[in-house]
Amino acid sequence: MFPKLALASLGILVISTYCIDITINSILDAEVKVASTQLDKMNYLLNNNLTWFFDFTTQPHYTYAPGSVVNGDAATFPASTNYGMTVALINLGPCGMLPPHYHPRGTNFVVAVEGVTQTWMIEENGAKIVNQTLRPWQMTIFPKGSIHSCTKATLVSALNSEDAGTQNILNGFAQLPPDIIAAAFGNPMGAFNLPPIPDVGTGSILGSAACLEACKGKM
Repeated sequence: MFPKLALASLGILVISTYCIDITINSILDAEVKVASTQLDKMNYLLNNNLTWFFDFTTQPHYTYAPGSVVNGDAATFPASTNYGMTVALINLGPCGMLPPHYHPRGTNFVVAVEGVTQTWMIEENGAKIVNQTLRPWQMTIFPKGSIHSCTKATLVSALNSEDAGTQNILNGFAQLPPDIIAAAFGNPMGAFNLPPIPDVGTGSILGSAACLEACKGKM
């Protein structure tokens, strides 16, 4: 099965990524996982109001330039441990987009809040591409392991895993041995080199040349 495709906003949703979640308190996460009862967890581990509060806007890679994906999950929000959920805030600046990616451990329900976003998704060999245009308060689904992609727009994403993971397709592909990559392209004659691929960064990258041209002077 193929992974999910990235989102693109009409601001376009291609997101470059430092969208890698760093665990802020691994000891607390471990203790929450093994607490004997919910009461023990409430009274001894998560026993003040701040442990139950998460502010997306104060996270390190929150931005609209060109965009970002901020996850509230077990790594960044220990109180969410054991609930089997991640909530993500997706920000897309003008011509920002999420690169094609997938979540190996989570199905993704995405709701548009602001702006217009174009999305694409393909689930496996032989499956047709699903293309949606999302306006505020409209939703689509990216099944677990499907490839997906998205343009200024704001979306909220809910995944049925507290550790859904994200793999950007091209970033992962580029890590394969050169001869394997060449074989995937049919063993073309002569040297075969992939062009530079943007880092994972904040989760968003700049989108298509057509969008950049149309938005010139407006970004």
